[in-house]
Amino acid sequence: MGRVNDLDVIELVGVGGFGHHGVLAHETRDGQEFLVDVRLHVDIARAAAHDDLDATVDYGVVANEVHNLIVGEPFLLIETLAEHIAEACLEHRAVQRVEVAVHKPHAPIMVPFADVVLRISRAQKLNPGEAVDDDETE
Repeated sequence: MGRVNDLDVIELVGVGGFGHHGVLAHETRDGQEFLVDVRLHVDIARAAAHDDLDATVDYGVVANEVHNLIVGEPFLLIETLAEHIAEACLEHRAVQRVEVAVHKPHAPIMVPFADVVLRISRAQKLNPGEAVDDDETE
C-alpha cells in the first residue's frame, strides 16, 4: 500500500482543564476553562506493521501531559502555554512535528465572540550535521 504523505497524524481534540492563565488579575485568581487540540505528526508504519506501541506515541500519555500543563503553573500568555505544550510533545521521540491550538473560550473580551484560538506549529530541531531533506535543497 502506497503512502500519501511522509508523516501520519495522531490528533487529540479538546483536551480540557481549568487553568489560571491570563494577564488580568481575575484570570489568574479565579481561573477559567481552556481547551487544547494537538496534532502529532509521526510515522506510524513500523508501529502498525508490528503492532508495537513503543514505535509510536502513546496519546494517553500526551493527553495527561497537556492536561497537567493546562492546570499547572499559570502563564500570563496563552502563547507561553502553547510553547510548553509543543515542547512536551516534541520530547516524545516519535513526534517529528506538532501543531497546538489553545482555545480560551471565556477570554475577557467585551463583545460577543465564540472563542479565542492560538495556533502554533513546531518541529524537531535538526542535530548538527544532520542532513536536510534532499527534495527541499534541489
